[in-house]
Amino acid sequence: MTLNTPAVLLAAAVLSAPVAAAAAHHAFAAEFDRDRPVEVTGTVTRVEWTNPHARFYVDVEDEDGETVNWDFELTTPNILFRQGWSRNSLREGDVVTVKGFRARNAPYVANAGEVMLSDGRTVFSGSGPD
Repeated sequence: MTLNTPAVLLAAAVLSAPVAAAAAHHAFAAEFDRDRPVEVTGTVTRVEWTNPHARFYVDVEDEDGETVNWDFELTTPNILFRQGWSRNSLREGDVVTVKGFRARNAPYVANAGEVMLSDGRTVFSGSGPD
């Protein structure tokens, strides 16, 4: 019996895909601390609709008057779309207020629990400690 190289490569890729996806994902508590809530208001600088988590970045003035760029994690784009988000829900330049939970090991990274948009609507991220 001879092995068909393209078929072997395809089989290997198909079998390894779930392993790669599982390795890329994490439990909330592994990265974020539910005992360290955060609320910031600032200007959206970038939005990334990527898997396994969408992300957005917000420029916020800290207590010293310096601008810091916060990195907020959301859930998957698919879940966000099912909750009513669209690719236009957040845009660069929007002023938003974000409530979430700080990362355990990074000063300006957090999981976004809810986002108050510039039009006053509040949207939920679909991820978090619950």
